[in-house]
Amino acid sequence: MNKQSKKVHIVGSGVSGLIAATVLEKNGISPIIMEASERVGGRIKTDITDGYQLDHGFQVLLSSYKAAKKYLNFQDLELQTLKAGACIFKDGKKISFGDPLRDPTLLFSTLFSNIGTLNDKIKIAKLNFKLQKKSIVSIFATKEVTTNQYLKDFGFSNKIIDHFFLPFFNGIFLETRLKTSSRMFEFIFKKFGEGSATIPKNGMEQISKQLKNNLKNTTFYFNTKVIAIENQQIKLSNKKNINSEYTIIATEPNKIISNLNNQNIEWKSCYNLYFTTKIKVIKKAFIGLITNKESLINNIFYPTSIPTKSKGSCELLSVTVIKSHNLSEVELINQVEKELHELCNITDLKFLKLYHIPKALPQINNVQYELSPSETKLKDGIYLAGDVLLNGSLNAAILAGENAAKGVLEAINKTVIN
Repeated sequence: MNKQSKKVHIVGSGVSGLIAATVLEKNGISPIIMEASERVGGRIKTDITDGYQLDHGFQVLLSSYKAAKKYLNFQDLELQTLKAGACIFKDGKKISFGDPLRDPTLLFSTLFSNIGTLNDKIKIAKLNFKLQKKSIVSIFATKEVTTNQYLKDFGFSNKIIDHFFLPFFNGIFLETRLKTSSRMFEFIFKKFGEGSATIPKNGMEQISKQLKNNLKNTTFYFNTKVIAIENQQIKLSNKKNINSEYTIIATEPNKIISNLNNQNIEWKSCYNLYFTTKIKVIKKAFIGLITNKESLINNIFYPTSIPTKSKGSCELLSVTVIKSHNLSEVELINQVEKELHELCNITDLKFLKLYHIPKALPQINNVQYELSPSETKLKDGIYLAGDVLLNGSLNAAILAGENAAKGVLEAINKTVIN
């Protein structure tokens, strides 16, 4: 069988699509990737504006992601590590709160803070110990409750939930009430405990660029929008049709395949605002958490608190808003500046750029860790990839892309691939 002659197309060049191409190449297939935009990356993009490096939304790569370790060269990414904790803004004060085992300088500020009770801080250590022993398989087999209910059942006080867990994990889950599955909470908490939050020196898009640069036998068609897939034909917006024996859909399937059952995807959105400033109010590479429940701002971070390839003459401040609102862009910018002044004592600001990200994370109810290659098959010749199949994480995007490619290879080789 001449695998090189097989026509395999991938729709979408986000991380999942690029991983699918990687696996196909390693098995002798030369896939074709069709991307609607002008570059790879999907939801992981980085712009250079006025010399500043701007990620589309505050994102990090957890160094303990097993799938990321398998496919990414961390050393070449020049990963920069964030501090294991947070700077919490509460009642006009800044409180450093984190893991004293990783950073001994946090011991006294964490133990004697009024973020939670002493019992809460002991329980955080117990939770970390418990999850280090709990396997990923067990985590995703456990009955789901909301994260909020999970924390209450574990015995955490409302104080620690409101002042730490709520702002910290709302920023990760992009929702305001910790309704996200307890499976996802346990998984993320475990991965934070096993590794570090990192950002490539060139920005998050460097992850996608590295994957693309490693591909030697993949053809890319950019600015190529797929509008439908029917009967082994891929229909493009320019009215051209492409014949395809196997197609991996690494984007929203309901947009291009009609009459799909249970494939509509709901999305969580956020706003990411960038400002320049001359002074950092957070000196170390901590994420800043806002405890005021009335505020629009959820978290802040200074990307210039870690080394970056592109850096302007001032400090760069990233602000994340996850609450829904009816403000215009100008009104939103003004409100964020007002809150930065009142809650964080940040006054020296110059607005740089605003990103509205309507599809930042998929809303998934029954979260899973991985699926078999056969489970990625939608119908003969058509396979699905993307984190929408599992859970909203970079790790999930990698695993879904890997298994969609394996599904295609199994169909071609007529044998199961492990």
